Amino acid sequence: MVRTLTDTDFSFPGQQRVYKGKVREVYYLENDLLVMIATDRLSAFDVVMPRGIPYKGQILNQIATRMMEATRDLVPNWLVATPDPNVAVGVRCEPFKVEMVIRGYLAGHAAREYKAGKRELCGVSLPEGMRENDPFPEPIITPATKAEKGDHDEDISKAGILQRGLVSPEDYAILEDYTRKLFKRGSELASGRGLLLVDTKYEFGKTPDGRIVLIDEIHTPDSSRYFYADGYKARQEQGQPQKQLSKEFVRQWLISEGFQGKPGQQVPHMTDAYIESVSNRYIELYENITGATFEKADTSDIPGRIRQNVLAYLKGL
Repeated sequence: MVRTLTDTDFSFPGQQRVYKGKVREVYYLENDLLVMIATDRLSAFDVVMPRGIPYKGQILNQIATRMMEATRDLVPNWLVATPDPNVAVGVRCEPFKVEMVIRGYLAGHAAREYKAGKRELCGVSLPEGMRENDPFPEPIITPATKAEKGDHDEDISKAGILQRGLVSPEDYAILEDYTRKLFKRGSELASGRGLLLVDTKYEFGKTPDGRIVLIDEIHTPDSSRYFYADGYKARQEQGQPQKQLSKEFVRQWLISEGFQGKPGQQVPHMTDAYIESVSNRYIELYENITGATFEKADTSDIPGRIRQNVLAYLKGL
């Protein structure tokens, strides 16, 4: 098996502290700089799986940085440089404690809630008579509270966010505006690749000078769901599952093995063959989403490679 990056322990010049999320590890440096490392950890149902997926961190980082550049004219973002395939360097921000989820179709979590009889999600009314994977009349924003590692994200309404003081009314208006603009651009980019951007999430933060910017990842298979446009209508009319690009295939496998992240459930064993199949699927996702051939980075010593590349970048500042 190819070596994977499932944990890091760096000490960069000017380092002040480290935050370890479900997938990414963030090193806070002096001068308001962040070094964000995308590991090969796999999270599903807000649970980190026991084994890493080869090249997953590289894939997520490279898709996210491509998409940051492709949307920078619409929404400012935190990104400054990408000195390593797994690394993004950017401006330190104070993250908002909510994730801005936007949905163009009744899929995934929304479809499961709808199937359970719910006709309101995060304060948004859902039309009657919808089938799974049908498009909404217009995209809906269904925010979630941002969970710490090991905890579950929770649905929350706009009213709930404002009532709890998680975001000010003025800032929330900007988050909504940015979310809709990014989703529109993401949908246009996906369309050019023969894809439908089904749903996604965006995270935002404030820079030291008070600007609201896009942070974390954008339009990756971990944060987004895509359908193939070709055959979408026919599959809907025939009641067939949609052909999709996302990590939903991992969730469906876990569900079939009796795991949904609920208390008392055990993560099923992932064989070498299954791990390799997931890695290959992520490479397929990368190439379909970006239209570029995936070039595998050297994995013989991933921590050493990252350390060398980051130190060289910092030395050049």
